[in-house]
Amino acid sequence: MKENSHVEWKGIAFVLTGALLFSAKAVVVKLTYRYEISAIGSLFFRMLFAFPFLVWMAWSAEKETEKPNLTKKDYWNVLLMGVVGYYLASLFDFVGLKYISAGLERIILFIYPTLVVLLSFFFLKKKIHMREIFSLILTYTGVFLAYGQDVQLGSPKDVSLGAFFILLSALTYAIYLMGSGSIVPKLGAKRFTAWALIISSIVVFLHFFIFGTYKELIQPMSFYLLAFVMGTVNTVVPAVLVSEGIKRVGSKTAAIVGSIGPMSTLFLAYVFLDEPITIVHSIGTLFVLTGVFWISTAKKPKEVTV
Repeated sequence: MKENSHVEWKGIAFVLTGALLFSAKAVVVKLTYRYEISAIGSLFFRMLFAFPFLVWMAWSAEKETEKPNLTKKDYWNVLLMGVVGYYLASLFDFVGLKYISAGLERIILFIYPTLVVLLSFFFLKKKIHMREIFSLILTYTGVFLAYGQDVQLGSPKDVSLGAFFILLSALTYAIYLMGSGSIVPKLGAKRFTAWALIISSIVVFLHFFIFGTYKELIQPMSFYLLAFVMGTVNTVVPAVLVSEGIKRVGSKTAAIVGSIGPMSTLFLAYVFLDEPITIVHSIGTLFVLTGVFWISTAKKPKEVTV
């Protein structure tokens, strides 16, 4: 009994730490934009520092489990999910952060479970239950509250453009989650994540070599330090911690613990970026957290559907 309790608390600690590190990524990205760097340039350095660790993750995953029997379709699925789920989602996220606050970015990104429900309804004809409808209303009310507050505090055009790109990031990540459902059982979560991130990194490198500039490669040492933190502490480390945490406590408990992310981003953005925290921001964030929590943990009844 005590051993199980120890494993559970250890798993919660892993997920909590991972969520905090993940949520700090937006703040670090905003800090890199204080230098002469484009969105693809910042993303390039993130994946450059993460890449050796991702190769190690893939190698260790290959050693731990037997080689899966994959079809040509499975390989194409991994390639597609790497491009859609990580390259496009990350690119849209980094572009959006050029225009939007770190706090609002995290709030919008956090709605991806609701997008999975909506995409499943429209394209897979899955029913939406009453609890999910209420969760959707609550979540998007919270997003509009936070968005409206940012519009009042900044440039409406910039905030709207940034929110659009962050929404695209959440949407592509939701597509990735739906598309990866059939391949993860074959590959295993760790192996699939590592390979998807490696594919994403290669596409990011190609993107930068085609559209980036040599001038962006020459940066002060303080920038390289930020980029290293972004690629390791905010990317690889939390990915490993959350994965290990989910093994111990399950995905539902991990979702509950991980909900601290948006609130911690608001606090970190206030401390490091001087982004204001208003009552409207706090209420909007609370609505989003509650709505996403309900939609992520609901046990769907068989009868009451619409």
